[in-house]
Amino acid sequence: MDPFSQLILTISVTSFFTFQWLFHKVSPWVSERISQGFPGLTDKQKVEWNSRTVSTFHALLVGIFCLSILFFDDAVNEDPVWGDPTLVKTNVAITTGYLISDLLLIFYYWKAIGDKFFVVHHLAALYAYYYVLGQGMLPYFANFRLLAEFSTPCVNQRWFFEVLGYPKSSRPNMANGVAMAVVFFMVRIAVMPVYYGRMYAVYGTEAFYLVPWGGRVAWICSSICLDVMNIMWMHKIARGCYRVLRSGRHSKAGVPQENGKTD
Repeated sequence: MDPFSQLILTISVTSFFTFQWLFHKVSPWVSERISQGFPGLTDKQKVEWNSRTVSTFHALLVGIFCLSILFFDDAVNEDPVWGDPTLVKTNVAITTGYLISDLLLIFYYWKAIGDKFFVVHHLAALYAYYYVLGQGMLPYFANFRLLAEFSTPCVNQRWFFEVLGYPKSSRPNMANGVAMAVVFFMVRIAVMPVYYGRMYAVYGTEAFYLVPWGGRVAWICSSICLDVMNIMWMHKIARGCYRVLRSGRHSKAGVPQENGKTD
């Protein structure tokens, strides 16, 4: 194993244990001191609270890293299939550690945060990231997909408001709900034409045919699988946002939120 591959493996393993530590130790300790409502939550709510806290931290970390690569990494932007993947692999290694950590928590605390769509989402992403980390291919597309993480903090903030007792019709939650829907749409739905347009532009080129069949399947099928789920979640969020705005207009209580990190 070359030194850089060893570094990437070290980053992934370190990321895994860091996110486990954040979930089990840091989030409960900090939450008890900054939120008066946290101690009164049920055990299941505390599990989901800590899970969402960790996912918010991960989203901000890799999202900022992702933007810096998108704007300043010329090698990746000029050659989206085989450009220098050094920074992208580092960012993807962090996300890989997080996804494995989150999968472990999902299975262990299934009754609290179990979600079959999130299992599919994580496995599809990990399958694609295997080729990014192992062979350094498709760095632009791997990095572009991480833009979706910017929707996570808004989604989680809405859940935090509601679990602490903010009704859906309250002004803070209504504003957050609208912001969440807009951000989710911008980073997961509106960017689809850009992503698939760039994919179409490299389809059939010499660089494309250098990608092995397994890599093409991971690239194309994983992208379609993730975006089908994004569309499903956007539809669910849009319906929820509509109900919130309608309930606020008529000064009625909102419909109780369903479980799931994408709500």
